[in-house]
Amino acid sequence: MRHNAGMELHALLFLLILACALYLFVSERLRVDVTAMLTLLALVLTGVLDARQALSGFASEPAIIVAAVFVISGALAATGITERIGQWVERAAGRSEGRAIAVVMPVVAALSSFTHHVMVTAMMLPIVSRFARDRGLSASRLLMPMSFAASLGTTLTLVSAPAFLLADNLIERAGEDGLGIFSITPIGLALIAIGVVYMWLARWLLPRRPGEHGDDGYLRLDRYRTELVIVDGSRWSTRPLAELQKAQGDKFRLVGWLRDGVRRDDLTASSVLLGGDVLLVEASADALATLHDDAGLDLNAIARFGARTDGDGESQLVQAVVAPGSEFIGHSIRELDFARRFGAVIAGLWRRDAEVTPRLADARLREGDLLVLWGRPARFSELAAHHGFLMLVPFAGQAHRRIRAPLALFVLAATVLAAATEWLPAPVAFLLGAVAMVATRCVDIDQAYRGIDVRIFVMIAGVIPLGIAMEQTGTAQLLADGLLFVVQGWPPLAVLMMMFAVAALMTQILSDAATTVLLGPVAVELAQALGLPATPFVVCTALGAVVAFLTPIGHHGNLLILGPGGYRFGDFLRVGLPLTVLIGAVSAWMARWLWLGGPLWA
Repeated sequence: MRHNAGMELHALLFLLILACALYLFVSERLRVDVTAMLTLLALVLTGVLDARQALSGFASEPAIIVAAVFVISGALAATGITERIGQWVERAAGRSEGRAIAVVMPVVAALSSFTHHVMVTAMMLPIVSRFARDRGLSASRLLMPMSFAASLGTTLTLVSAPAFLLADNLIERAGEDGLGIFSITPIGLALIAIGVVYMWLARWLLPRRPGEHGDDGYLRLDRYRTELVIVDGSRWSTRPLAELQKAQGDKFRLVGWLRDGVRRDDLTASSVLLGGDVLLVEASADALATLHDDAGLDLNAIARFGARTDGDGESQLVQAVVAPGSEFIGHSIRELDFARRFGAVIAGLWRRDAEVTPRLADARLREGDLLVLWGRPARFSELAAHHGFLMLVPFAGQAHRRIRAPLALFVLAATVLAAATEWLPAPVAFLLGAVAMVATRCVDIDQAYRGIDVRIFVMIAGVIPLGIAMEQTGTAQLLADGLLFVVQGWPPLAVLMMMFAVAALMTQILSDAATTVLLGPVAVELAQALGLPATPFVVCTALGAVVAFLTPIGHHGNLLILGPGGYRFGDFLRVGLPLTVLIGAVSAWMARWLWLGGPLWA
């Protein structure tokens, strides 16, 4: 009796903690990671879980794999692989909406299979927006299919969404064999095919309206004017210009070519670069940072005037905006002689209308010009305080280590192969892959740490104990008994669809991870009560948490496109509800075929 009373008390305490956690998750009064940590501490302090159980999430396989995937994703971005893929998509998408949807969705889905879908959405957002603008299309007709595809792509592998990693953890705790890295891939392939066909046929449902931004001002600045000098004896000397252009990608454009101080209009992409040649170029922020880091190239202004700078600390790039009424307005860069006056060099210039003289030194500054300055931090305090500038901030560009792109692809392939063949446990394989990306300098250590979304890592570690507590206190059993009363006599396919639907509704107010952790134990208990394997029920629950497109708040990727696409709340319900119903039916059908021996065609 005393034992039962203790269990009932713990169950009541857990329900109280769960109610508070749900309120905080839904209201967002606190960040999700803070809420997860408070929930974890409450479970320990009330005695519902012991300290070992409560802290088990930090050493769990899902948390380790998620952190490693963020580092690997960062390496793919740092080596320019994701950008190259995005540019290829832009070229392959043609000029029509239908072809663009048919090209963009499968590629975005494939990218999301080993990277975080929000990162893929953020990367593709400016590319798709620019594509639509250049071809006279409405971005609202393309951004929603792109965002949906990013979420659908997470169903291709076990490691691409925290919900599936948590589902695997629940299945193993239920005493069944865990999921392999490609166990859910057949479902993912079917869902992506359904998604692409649906969006192509039902694209008339997509709204046609302008986004919040009338131009590309909200995108990354991509028209920095700078000058490059080819270093004597470097890897670029005696190689054709076309190779340099190919290495830098679409964000690099030649404006002029000087040889021996004379502009040469007769030189073409097939012409050979020589040491001392000066290239007048326009480049994106990332491309400019990459060019600056290339040992075979020098930014011309730095090569000529860098020796005049002084001060302590390692030289760095910063950017400053020319203020209204600045004394610099109307003067050319040559006349201002920044190197002598401020101990800094103007290495690049961005101007909104892009009207800049061929030679950077001859450009006369205007209000609002963005200057890329090179110098040492000791001299920047004087620049920051000068009334001629509005602000002085670190340069926004990230250098791409394009030369290491093949190595990054090899590390990714080796990581996936080691995990898929179970030569190494998945957490060890992905942790080794993340370390290899850093050790081979595909991504530097600081960038790798910045790439880890600590909020998601901490949230996963914090919500895992919620699932354990649901099992231990009997709450999962209680809820499963209630569901069992409702579904008594239902065929397994209908029960699987019901679990998908419940998760699809709950994930509109909770994260996919929290939804899976809360409903997963219920799915396990329900399956056991029906005398069936737990795997298909837990997988359908996780799928409902990941690929339900009912509202813009159900997925963070949808929130990213809300403004640029000019979408309204009802747009997602009108387009997403039929798709979610289709996906739910296909998910249940495929899960029954994979794990319950049901027919595939019947």
